[in-house]
Amino acid sequence: AARIIQNMDPTADPCKDFYQYACGGWLNRHVIPETSSRYSIFDILRDELEIILKGVLETSDQGDREAFQKAKILYKSCMNESLIEQRDSLPLLEALTTVGDWPVASADWNKTKEPNWSMEEKLSIMNSRFNKRVLIDMFVWNDDRDSSRHIIYIDQPSLGMPSRDYYFNGGNYQRVREAYLQFMITIAKMIREDKNMSKDDSFVQEEMAKVMELETEIAN
Repeated sequence: AARIIQNMDPTADPCKDFYQYACGGWLNRHVIPETSSRYSIFDILRDELEIILKGVLETSDQGDREAFQKAKILYKSCMNESLIEQRDSLPLLEALTTVGDWPVASADWNKTKEPNWSMEEKLSIMNSRFNKRVLIDMFVWNDDRDSSRHIIYIDQPSLGMPSRDYYFNGGNYQRVREAYLQFMITIAKMIREDKNMSKDDSFVQEEMAKVMELETEIAN
């Protein structure tokens, strides 16, 4: 209650400016940090929670339950920047191999990979191994009609860009769209280079344009 009162401005007339009356105290006591586009009580709570979690994750894992040990191992692996730099693109190349390679980063994908490539199998691997839903989103959640049970939901997944607007609208959307395509081209070239393949700029450009076309059709 005290916090709510602090965030209000009781000197303002709610009939004239209800926003100032309800939020004036907050506006007077807080400035949006330069690193943020917004700032609310939830952002403050998140920052406080991250500090607490950091302390917990950096403590010794002796005697911890398995779930806590896994969380600490994951945290340490993310903080080990020297090993991350040393491994370079190897984890990504291994992930690509797991899902059947990437045609744009393969010399003969159509001959060596495509005959044994199964979309159903690869979609399930993307979901189970990498928590990534492609083309189809599938998850288990409470049944809306019977909250005592869980059911399998099938839905559309998120797009590569934040929303459908990015694929069709002009202005800033078009600039983001062009940058997105260029980003894909850059990553493909980097992977080809790491696999000691020729750059072949025109081939990469054509392949990534096809990817963009497919994403646009899905967005539509």
